[in-house]
Amino acid sequence: MYRCTVEPFLMYLKKLSLTNFKNYDQTELEFSARINCIVGNNGVGKTNVLDAIHYLSLTKSFFNNIDSISIRHGEDFFIINGTFVRNEEEDQIYCAFQKQKPKVLKKNGKEYQKLSDHVGKYPVVMISPADYALVSEGSEERRRFLNKIISQYNAEYLDSVLKYSKALQQRNRLLKEFKSSGRFDNDALSIWDSQLVRYGTYVFRERDTLINELIPVFQERYSMISSERERVRLSYRSHLSEGDFAEALVSSVTKDRFLEYTTIGIHKDDLHFDMNEHSVRTLGSQGQQKSFLVALKLAKFDYIKRKSGYSPILLLDDIFDKFDAERVEQIIRLVGNQNFGQIFITDTHQSRLHEILSSHKTEYKLFRINNNSVEEIIENGKSGK
Repeated sequence: MYRCTVEPFLMYLKKLSLTNFKNYDQTELEFSARINCIVGNNGVGKTNVLDAIHYLSLTKSFFNNIDSISIRHGEDFFIINGTFVRNEEEDQIYCAFQKQKPKVLKKNGKEYQKLSDHVGKYPVVMISPADYALVSEGSEERRRFLNKIISQYNAEYLDSVLKYSKALQQRNRLLKEFKSSGRFDNDALSIWDSQLVRYGTYVFRERDTLINELIPVFQERYSMISSERERVRLSYRSHLSEGDFAEALVSSVTKDRFLEYTTIGIHKDDLHFDMNEHSVRTLGSQGQQKSFLVALKLAKFDYIKRKSGYSPILLLDDIFDKFDAERVEQIIRLVGNQNFGQIFITDTHQSRLHEILSSHKTEYKLFRINNNSVEEIIENGKSGK
């Protein structure tokens, strides 16, 4: 049996119970504090286990914001129960959603009044083929990426983002009313301008600090997992870096009234990804893009760990996608050391994952999914059930 030395502030998920969650009717799992492998054919529900863990951490799915999609077909509710261990103490987390009702989240039997109060207590980082949206989709995806990082260690940031969004909605509503009524009320608009400036300036500073501190870590991670020698770069673009936000809002009023929405602010921020002075989206190969995104997510892991004091749970979904076995082995060797805490890995091929992990003498459990049931087949690197 392989033993690992746990870090003094280890945080991990000990148990998970699913009821009517996606393709699972009723499933209970008990995990290793180190590496957990979930294998099975495509479409059997491997990723759904990781998404349940994401729910328990961030109160929502990694893949969408519509909770009803996560309910098992033919049912009207789902329940996720988890037991987290943090500083050697156990916490019971209960997450439930029923159609037409608000989502319920409880810690040790006590319900949260605001879901945002839970975010950051049990941090996770997911690496998934769906990350490609960071490259292929619009700026909203990249802002969401920034928000997910900062909100896991800074509750004030998440609160500021939410308040900014509400003020933005109210300002845009006023602009539409001005257009339809033919009259303009500058005093009414200035109320929401002050809210945007207050919360937007704070969000901008936090994002700017994050990117400046993330860049060297990201570049180091990229060099570790890639045999290439490309120069990679992140750059943060924001209206607020160009001058005074309050003055910019005043200057944009005529344009905003014509378009009926706010054209200046942090809701337009973007993150640019470059490789050898060119956009990763246009010139990067699939393998280079994947290496870029994995390095970015591992840098996110390092940053959250430094800020929160805990190693986030690392969720590696379909890690072999667009990577050869040698590159995957590099990644697993990197994350398999003690600095990375608990890890979950999904794959379609049990043998190749078992071979890589066995060669590194790493403590792990391996689960196989068949027909919506989960069977533990290897524990601590040796055949189990």
